[in-house]
Amino acid sequence: MHGLVTKSTGSWYQVQTPEGLRLDCRIKGKFRIKGITTTNPVAVGDQVDFEMEPDQETGVITKLHERKNYIIRKSINLSKQGQIIAANLDQAFLVVTLASPRTSLGFIDRFLVTAEAYHISAMLVFNKLDLFSKEGLEILAEYRSIYQDLGYSCFEVSALKGTHVDDVVNALKNKVSLFSGHSGVGKSTLINRILPDLQLRTSSVSEWHDKGIHTTTFAEMFELPFGGFIIDTPGIRELGIVDIEQAELGGMFPEIRQYRENCRFKNCRHINEPGCAVLDAVESGEIAPSRYDSYLSIYHGNDTRA
Repeated sequence: MHGLVTKSTGSWYQVQTPEGLRLDCRIKGKFRIKGITTTNPVAVGDQVDFEMEPDQETGVITKLHERKNYIIRKSINLSKQGQIIAANLDQAFLVVTLASPRTSLGFIDRFLVTAEAYHISAMLVFNKLDLFSKEGLEILAEYRSIYQDLGYSCFEVSALKGTHVDDVVNALKNKVSLFSGHSGVGKSTLINRILPDLQLRTSSVSEWHDKGIHTTTFAEMFELPFGGFIIDTPGIRELGIVDIEQAELGGMFPEIRQYRENCRFKNCRHINEPGCAVLDAVESGEIAPSRYDSYLSIYHGNDTRA
């Protein structure tokens, strides 16, 4: 039998058949994907084959079909292993807030770099528009300018009030879309606004440390009535970069890709080399200083800060 993995709780997976039947399945014994060693061999969005267990209403996953792509994060525990967030995506949305909790530019950049590395189109959703002061709106305009100029679609919404949520809905149609972000940014509230019948659990931000409280504890895929799927994921505190060599990193920044061909040296690291076109672009303001700082942070391995 064949199906689509729609939920992952760690040891069990919910698999949906083409007829719409949903079954709980597990993996038997060692199940490893060639060339990938991650904490989870199967992820939401995967296409799998499975067999029913004798005299049971549960199944065993026997085969993983080849993936179009996947997005991965580095575990922040001691093992530092990678964790596949989701597979076979058309696009990924990062839900961002400027306060309560604050999403740093460095975190945004690490998410975008990860999406670039796995050839997934990424978009930013700036939420909690209803809470913005005049000063906050000016900062938002500055952030939006940085990323729109690089070709990333940006949305400004209030999931709570429903403001501009239709713009996000239009971008979701007939696509498989990942939703990610810190806990507390309003991801579940936004998905509830898009799919009111879901009634996902939401929670307020903890005033003690301005961090969101985890309300989503596992990845799950939801079918959209207008075509496509949303994959909701647990809130990410920190995002480690996986499998990107230092020499490849510049290629994950569109603005560095644009200027690096003009560097004097082909193997330029864009750090302190003479004749570096990227450094010249930073100096002249054509590359945003925050983006270049993110490049340096990831290059030197300081890549998990929130």
